[in-house]
Amino acid sequence: MSLPRPYPPDTYHGEGGEVSAWIRRGDEPPEITYGSGGTCEYIATGDRTEGRFGLYRWTFGEAETGPDPHFHRSISEQFYVLSGEVRLYDGREWVTARSGDFLYVPEGGLHGFRGGGGASMLLMFAPGGPREDYFETLARGEEMSEEQRATFMLRHDTFWV
Repeated sequence: MSLPRPYPPDTYHGEGGEVSAWIRRGDEPPEITYGSGGTCEYIATGDRTEGRFGLYRWTFGEAETGPDPHFHRSISEQFYVLSGEVRLYDGREWVTARSGDFLYVPEGGLHGFRGGGGASMLLMFAPGGPREDYFETLARGEEMSEEQRATFMLRHDTFWV
């Protein structure tokens, strides 16, 4: 029998707790709407979580969209399917994930995702890097030279395979 993993070191050192919680209401509009009709809602950005994680609700448009296989060097990525079907690449093959299915991708893990038909999922990065600029720039459809695109991807810890 293995011993349980210990808790991480304390980060709060006060005595009585503090009022520091915040809430994002479910009826807030998405921060991004893509040309495909898909949306991205910033549930908890890295800025709001002091860099601990970033959590987003991703809802696909009708047509299938999503990134090809890639990896990140400094962040893990997690996918939790809320509704519909999402195809997830687990580094070996594309698998069809449905409501309640979860995929964890550690740093360096090959992954990708594709969905359509209004499917939705939670997408989480840990630690919480500044992914918002990545999503917003792609949504604007800015023209980039190959060199600019390579620099942009490197700045956002995204490496295509």
